[in-house]
Amino acid sequence: MSDFGFDHPELLHLLWALPVLGAVYLWGFARKRRALERFATLNLLRSLIPAVSLGRQRFKAVLTLLAAGTLVIAMTGPRWGTHYQDVPSRGIDIIFVLDVSNSMLAEDVAPNRIERAKLDIKDMLEVLPGDRVGLVTFAGKSTLSCPLTVNYGSFRMALEAVDTRSAPVGGTLIGDAVRYAADCFTDKVKDHKAIIVISDGGDTDDSYAVQAAQKAFEERGVRVFTVGFGDVVDGGRIPVIKDGKRVYLTHQGQEVWTKLEPEVLQSMAPVADGGYFSNTDFREMYARIAPKVAPREFESSRKEMKYARFHWFAGLAMVLLIMETVMTDRKAVAA
Repeated sequence: MSDFGFDHPELLHLLWALPVLGAVYLWGFARKRRALERFATLNLLRSLIPAVSLGRQRFKAVLTLLAAGTLVIAMTGPRWGTHYQDVPSRGIDIIFVLDVSNSMLAEDVAPNRIERAKLDIKDMLEVLPGDRVGLVTFAGKSTLSCPLTVNYGSFRMALEAVDTRSAPVGGTLIGDAVRYAADCFTDKVKDHKAIIVISDGGDTDDSYAVQAAQKAFEERGVRVFTVGFGDVVDGGRIPVIKDGKRVYLTHQGQEVWTKLEPEVLQSMAPVADGGYFSNTDFREMYARIAPKVAPREFESSRKEMKYARFHWFAGLAMVLLIMETVMTDRKAVAA
C-alpha cells in the first residue's frame, strides 16, 4: 500500500513492549499455578476451584495485548487514502543579495566570509514560517541564482552552488544589485517584501547604493536590511590558487588585506526602513526583521493529503478493553 504512512512512525518501537507484556502474563499464570499446586493435588485443585476457567483468563490476557497493540498503532497516527486540499500560504517575500566578489574569500570570519554567509542563510531558513525566498548574487554584475520560492530544498541547492565564480564580472556594485533584486519580485504589491544585502562593503564604484535602497522602499515598499561580514579592524588576506598551490592575493608585490567597510551598508538601512547587522546570528536577525515586514496571503497551493485513520484503531482498542472488562474468568454453569 504505497499511500500508507504514519504521523509519528517512531512510536512503532512501542510494539516491542507487547512480547514483554505477554511474557509477564505467562510468567504470572505459571507462578499462580505453582503456588496452588503447593497446597493440593491436581484432582483436589479442580474440586477446590471448579468455577475458574484458565482458558478464559488467557483469552482476557490476549484481549488486553490486542488492545495495547491497536492503541500504539493509533498513537502513531496512521494515514492512507489520498485527497487534495487547497492550503493558503502566508508570509513575506525575502530576496537575499549575496556578495560573491573575491574579497568574500577572506578568512577573518571562519571558514571564510562567503561560506559563513551561506551557513547563516541556511540557519535562517530553519526559522522561516513559510516565507518565499530568492537569491541574487553579485560582484560587478548581478545574477538571479534562485527566483522566489517556498521550496527551501531547491533554494538550498542553488545556495550551495554559489561561490566567487558565480559572478561573471569582478567588483562590488551594491547599488546595482539592489536595483536588480527589486525587479525580481513577482508582483507590484507594496510592502510585505524585504531585501537582505550580505557583503563586506566597499562599493568599488559609485553605484548609488543608498539611493537604490531608498528608491526600492519609497516606490515599491521594499525594506532593505544589510549585513556586514568581516573584521573591521584587522581584516584578512584573500586566499587564491596559483599553479596548484594555495597562496594569498598580492598587489604590486604586497599581500592584499581586506577589511569590513560598513559605511555604505550602514547608510542604506535607515533610508529603506531596514536595519544594519554585523556578523550576526541570522535567526536572531529574522526575529528583528519579521515585526517590520507584515506578512500577507499568497496564492493557495493544492496539497496532497492522506486521511487520518487513528480513530479506527482507537475505537477498536476501546472495544477490546470493554470486552476484557465485562468478560468473567469463571466457567459457564450448566442449567
